[in-house]
Amino acid sequence: MAGSLRHILDAAARGVFPAADGGTSVVPQHGGRDAGVVAFTAHSVVFTDEDEGWVRETLASLGCDPLAATMNARFLAAFAERTGRTTDTIDVLLAGVPLPGRPEVALTEVADPGHPRVVAARRRRDGVRVWAADGGVLVLGRGVAGRLEVAVEVAPGARHRGLGRRLVAAAARQLAGREPVWAQVSAGNARSLRAFQAAGYRPVGSEALFLRP
Repeated sequence: MAGSLRHILDAAARGVFPAADGGTSVVPQHGGRDAGVVAFTAHSVVFTDEDEGWVRETLASLGCDPLAATMNARFLAAFAERTGRTTDTIDVLLAGVPLPGRPEVALTEVADPGHPRVVAARRRRDGVRVWAADGGVLVLGRGVAGRLEVAVEVAPGARHRGLGRRLVAAAARQLAGREPVWAQVSAGNARSLRAFQAAGYRPVGSEALFLRP
């Protein structure tokens, strides 16, 4: 599938994915902050301003299953060394389509730019906004390729009551307008994955994001 990273992501949010041909597309970064890899079913997209030849030569040198090469630890380590960037983890990438109806939770926008969630989110996102709910916090901002990304935090005393599901559903129902909402969740965070899926988000791939130190 040809096109920019944003074009590829917008299509994936609609359920239109790159051909499952075992290939790898290399596309330019959307901006200077974000580089990385998105792995869909049997097709990966590497977004970087590094030389495409280096990407393909490095992948070919791994001697592993080509379908798994872009998420192989040796390629990710080489990517970090080549670019001088760091990465935290490989996340499950989920997309939620706009939903009808009213949100199930009351939200109050937090205007304080020094709020800890605002400070943390601005390291990875632009245009960050934060809402507080009874027992939780919801964050929206522009992340990879300008997509709208959501993150939530539920206080320990408010867990196991469905608040996380209601918060991420509110992001899609009340706050996103007409565009999809994206989430990156650690593969081991089964609780969050269940909350997003219960709210109508669906896994579309995996993502390794590289940021400047």
